[in-house]
Amino acid sequence: MEKIAASIMCGNQLALGQELQELHAAGIDWLHCDVMDGVYVNNLAMAPYVLEPIIQTGNFTTDIHLACVDPEKYVELFAPLRPDYLTFHLEAAEEPEAVIDKIHAKGLKAGIAINPETPIERLFPYVSSVELILMMTVNPGFAGQAFQWHVLEKLEGLNHYLEKQAVRPMIEVDGNIHSETAAAISKFGASVYVVGTSALFNTKPGTYREKVEKLKHSLTTFE
Repeated sequence: MEKIAASIMCGNQLALGQELQELHAAGIDWLHCDVMDGVYVNNLAMAPYVLEPIIQTGNFTTDIHLACVDPEKYVELFAPLRPDYLTFHLEAAEEPEAVIDKIHAKGLKAGIAINPETPIERLFPYVSSVELILMMTVNPGFAGQAFQWHVLEKLEGLNHYLEKQAVRPMIEVDGNIHSETAAAISKFGASVYVVGTSALFNTKPGTYREKVEKLKHSLTTFE
């Protein structure tokens, strides 16, 4: 069953406790937690001291997305928070297998992220080693970017490859996910849909529950 993951970086940072309560009540059970170093992407977010109390609520499956250079250093920083997943960028790792091994050695599930312009074939050597693949549908760094529709072809190619594998990791998609883009993606085997300002944390009318239900309805279009 598909999951909706709230990108908590996009929530109201002055009222995160209230946000978490409302998200949980709305049926959100995954949180996507962006960590940015100002080097790999031209932005900064979210420090361990911010994420620690969020994870400690125990109400959510948590995926920390490391948009950072030197991901092994950040594994050491964030593993003590005990998220469910630590996800790093293939493009930022000199030795992806070493990062995966380090995450697993910490007793956590490993995810690997890939940017829209990176050839999908670069991912193939690692898919049997990770529990999660994060397919970026925008370039990492800032919310509100235009959805890159060519990523659907990459998702199709990834699924063809995974059909021949003994182990299938979950596929997560992130970047301008809303009813229209989620419906299109749903044909290609995604498991987790990360939503932020495009579909959840915005000023459009509706409660979080109403917005989540609208998204879930869109995912049934192609079933």
